[in-house]
Amino acid sequence: MPKIAVAIQSVYGDPDREARPASRIPLCVADRADKEAMTMTAVPNQTQQGRGSETLNSASLAAGAMMTLSGSFSILMGVSGIAQDNLFAVSSHYTYWFDLTTWGVIHLVVGVLLFITGLAVLADKSWGRGAGAAVTAISLITQFMFVPHYPAWAIPMMTLDLLILFALTRFHIEASGGR
Repeated sequence: MPKIAVAIQSVYGDPDREARPASRIPLCVADRADKEAMTMTAVPNQTQQGRGSETLNSASLAAGAMMTLSGSFSILMGVSGIAQDNLFAVSSHYTYWFDLTTWGVIHLVVGVLLFITGLAVLADKSWGRGAGAAVTAISLITQFMFVPHYPAWAIPMMTLDLLILFALTRFHIEASGGR
């Protein structure tokens, strides 16, 4: 007796065209004369993504966006400090006293670093999250030291830096789909 091969067409409708691995349907090959020699092969309808092909999660997306925002604000604050603007209060009885131009340069450098690492986090670069956490921690410290000069600016920026640190350093636990 002849062997019978039963194959269901691919989702493209052309039986001569080879289906892609994600769209193959189970194939059954049977021999009518020999009932025990039945072979069945199944290829799953969907491919599973490996660990290396993860997409950017919402916490990283929020952290990257907040980092670019914080970086932009710090750049503006740095330019304002370098321009000797009258926006800041200057006190000589402060432990971390620096010249206003020095504070402007510090904010400018930290702002540029925040913006660059924020773009790296948004681009899902491997070094983005670690570098972003380090630069954000530096920004948090500099904002803390800047509080006596402009508290209405430094305290909200410290809050933003804390939110960024939380988003960058939290662990994402995935469900295994019931297995």
